[in-house]
Amino acid sequence: MNTHKTALVIGFEPFNGDTVNPSQKIVDALHGEKIANHAIVGAVLPTAFVAAFAALMELLETHRPNLVLALGQAGGRAGISLERVAINLIDARVPDNAGDQPVDIAVIDDAPNAYFSTLPIKAMLRQLQMRGIPAAISNTAGTFVCNQIFFALAHLGATQYPKMRSGFVHVPYLTEQAKLHSDSAFMELQTMIEAARICLHVAITTKHDLHFAAGATH
Repeated sequence: MNTHKTALVIGFEPFNGDTVNPSQKIVDALHGEKIANHAIVGAVLPTAFVAAFAALMELLETHRPNLVLALGQAGGRAGISLERVAINLIDARVPDNAGDQPVDIAVIDDAPNAYFSTLPIKAMLRQLQMRGIPAAISNTAGTFVCNQIFFALAHLGATQYPKMRSGFVHVPYLTEQAKLHSDSAFMELQTMIEAARICLHVAITTKHDLHFAAGATH
């Protein structure tokens, strides 16, 4: 009998003209690992509003994870972004991979306006900083598919999977992407993989988050 619990790690396909997505590579690297007595199941979602939501529902029903860490690409950011809040809004600046571009609609009708992450993001931040990995708390996960999945996870956790904790982490461009995006900020893949491992371990093993100032002034 398998005594391991399951932690689901989600990434996304490339989008908006890119041929690679660092979140997908991180998920591929972590799939099958064991962290803090949890079997890590990696899954890659389509970067498309309708298909991503349907795939997420199937993953949760199949694996019944007690923790979900979703990862996404945030080109232009220089470090690991631990997302604090998901909002009930889709406002797509660019079309998704299915060609859809919804504007000013709810992620889920009649759901709350926002949810906070249920992962210990400040404890995660502290460990990343102690390992020398650039990281910060972020107060915006955008209004594209990443935020949609972050919000959907939170709402499903609140309404259908009460034992499931979830959150979202954005990662920078890979080195090869930065060269194609006006020499934007980037991070090495192995650093991002290690950051995701740290976040998973802290999230699994930490019951109560730390309390210290990590907010933003603008």
